[in-house]
Amino acid sequence: MDISAFPTQAKFMALQCRLGNVQNALEVGTLGGYTAIYIASLNPEIKIVSIEIDPISAEIARENIAAAGYTNRIEVLVGAAIEVLPQLQARIDRGEQERFGFTFIDANKDGGWDYFDYAVKMSVSKASIIVDNVVRAGALVREDFIKNDIDVQGSRRTVENVGKDDRVDAVVLQTLSEKSYDGFLMAVVK
Repeated sequence: MDISAFPTQAKFMALQCRLGNVQNALEVGTLGGYTAIYIASLNPEIKIVSIEIDPISAEIARENIAAAGYTNRIEVLVGAAIEVLPQLQARIDRGEQERFGFTFIDANKDGGWDYFDYAVKMSVSKASIIVDNVVRAGALVREDFIKNDIDVQGSRRTVENVGKDDRVDAVVLQTLSEKSYDGFLMAVVK
């Protein structure tokens, strides 16, 4: 099963960054690095910090990033996002890292709300945050999936919590692609 972002979605995110004149972006879930590369290719001034839990995927991403010529603009951090995000927050607090104007979250769904919460804290006002795979072919409203699927439970928790979060305005958009029927949550930090 292909779990990478599909090309139209990567272009949408790259255009969001261009529209917002984003200088610093965060990606939670690097995989092969393709989304970060696409965003960098359409935004010549952007710097991206990307977090990947799997060391093998991180190494593949670094190779792809080097082949694309973006090693000076895309930094891949290895580790569980729930452990790396506080370290990144500390870098911001110390003035070693600029706040983010865009965040893309495409990692384990049971951690989605925690990642989103960190993203809001590390973002500038009017930053966009996108959380991928939250529609899950409608599974978020099906009791059998809600009870038995940790990804559905995590996505549902994220959507519900973001809907109550006064720090952002948000919407869930459905997508239909060559891969599946799904969707993403898009929020703008107030």
